[in-house]
Amino acid sequence: MRKTLSYIFMALAVMFVAAPVYAQGAAGAAAGTNWVAISAGFGMAIASGLCALGQGRATAAATEALARNPGARAGIQLALILGLALIESLALYTLVIIFAKVK
Repeated sequence: MRKTLSYIFMALAVMFVAAPVYAQGAAGAAAGTNWVAISAGFGMAIASGLCALGQGRATAAATEALARNPGARAGIQLALILGLALIESLALYTLVIIFAKVK
């Protein structure tokens, strides 16, 4: 418990010391780096990676369920397709948000 509190206070100290670094004037803000586009790229990469992991796990679970109970094919297939569509919508929503924010 004591070690955890020590780590929390160290992290807070680092955050408070680093806060003045982020206070830039107008000259620093006009440097030209488009951080919105860079962070949007990272966001899309994270969303796509998590979608791929989710789709892989869903497909593996559906395949295992079909192997255990082939008679329930219709229900498993419907749940799989619905689940994959909802997982894929995460990447599509992220792409729409990126197009809306990045100019």
